[in-house]
Amino acid sequence: MGILYGNILRSSEFCLDIDCIVAVPLHRLKERKRGFNQSFLIAEGMSSVIGIPLIDNALERIKASATQTKKQRYERWENVEGIFRVSNTESLEGKHILLIDDVITTGSTIEACATELLRINNVRVSVAALATAEI
Repeated sequence: MGILYGNILRSSEFCLDIDCIVAVPLHRLKERKRGFNQSFLIAEGMSSVIGIPLIDNALERIKASATQTKKQRYERWENVEGIFRVSNTESLEGKHILLIDDVITTGSTIEACATELLRINNVRVSVAALATAEI
């Protein structure tokens, strides 16, 4: 799916000034249990087609959180508050970052990630996801 999405974005002007790609991270325990991070796989495919580097150690989920699937809008926002941390600030300073997630429902996860990334000096954040969902 990332390769397909990357081909679509490559033919548009959307990616012209993107410097790097960052995927929404899973908590290490959840990723170990699942065996993969779907957002990272999407970002990896996009990176391979577009030719924009994927930085996989830039953002980390520092707290495990309950699944968002059964939560309402405000509960989702509370569930992701303070759970992300930028771990590689130097590699992102002055960059335009393309933040990738698989599905955006209320936007609370992507907002929490972007909020942390925007704390870095002179950073811009754009967002891409494969799907949106309704709650």
